[in-house]
Amino acid sequence: MPERSVSTRLADRTTLRLGGPAAGLVRAASADEIVAAVDALDAAGTPLLVLGGGSNLVVADEGFAGTVVALGAPDHDAVTVADDADRDGVEVTVAAGVWWDDLVARAGAEGWVGVEALSGIPGTVGATPIQNVGAYGQDVAQRVRRVRVWDRRLRGVRTFAGDECAFGYRTSRFKRDRYDAVGGRHVVLDVTFGLARGDLSAPVAYAELARTLGVEVGERAPLADVREAVLGLRRGKGMVLDADDHDTWSAGSFFTNPVIDPGLVPDGAPAYPQPDGSVKTSAAWLIDRAGFAKGYPGDGPVTLSTKHTLALTNRGGASTADLLALAREIRDGVADRFGIVLENEPVTVGCAL
Repeated sequence: MPERSVSTRLADRTTLRLGGPAAGLVRAASADEIVAAVDALDAAGTPLLVLGGGSNLVVADEGFAGTVVALGAPDHDAVTVADDADRDGVEVTVAAGVWWDDLVARAGAEGWVGVEALSGIPGTVGATPIQNVGAYGQDVAQRVRRVRVWDRRLRGVRTFAGDECAFGYRTSRFKRDRYDAVGGRHVVLDVTFGLARGDLSAPVAYAELARTLGVEVGERAPLADVREAVLGLRRGKGMVLDADDHDTWSAGSFFTNPVIDPGLVPDGAPAYPQPDGSVKTSAAWLIDRAGFAKGYPGDGPVTLSTKHTLALTNRGGASTADLLALAREIRDGVADRFGIVLENEPVTVGCAL
């Protein structure tokens, strides 16, 4: 049975270390425990928030007037592996509460290819298909075979094949299909990934990573080398969690890269053509050129990271109100300078930009 407690301070459960209390907490690890907790709360009409690693979450200072369902890794069957003879690889099914980077580290050790460039990303496996997590030329949509969920409306377990997940840039059907203002309709129970076998990575698709590895874009490199290179790049940007480094007291990239009409791309800005004719440009470039440099505004409880302009960081003693004020200043400054409105990537609970 899920473990229950009276309340929890959400600042202790988010990587930003911000957020007021929740009225209650239920810990759930196995799929059965998750289903039991969510269905009981829905039946009682209790607002609920499913919480994994808290790495993509901004919670109001007032907290959450409902119950948090906190995911953990089950003691048994957290990861199951089956041969995929048709593709000379493996299918790896992973419980939602497993820490994502633990899976990536195991993949490298086992010679499972396809997620090595996603090393160091905080959070749980269950969150990865919701956001279509990606970095350094890889995203989980490339590897997801199936996602098993609890459908809160139909009150039943459903399984979506990868091509049914409606993946897009940092989005999916699981992010778009809402149950209420706080939660999604689908609660992820486990995810099945299709991974190749080998000692070498998938073709390196990101120029910065290729330069770091000393290979050309499209070439492969040893799995261990790719993991270490990605971790090094992420540490240099304050994107690997470290309690002693306030640059990592963040929700990662706070704004998504805008996907816009080609005619709206500012002169000199990076431009990555998309299949539909639109262009993706760099939010970090826009923020910097709008006058918000690393470390902006220089002091105070919340600043941009000193290592990366996309991360808003808690320097200690901050409030969510402080964070949102800086986020609005940056969003409005970019809009005034370039006519492009940035969208926040983290999920907000009880607050909004």
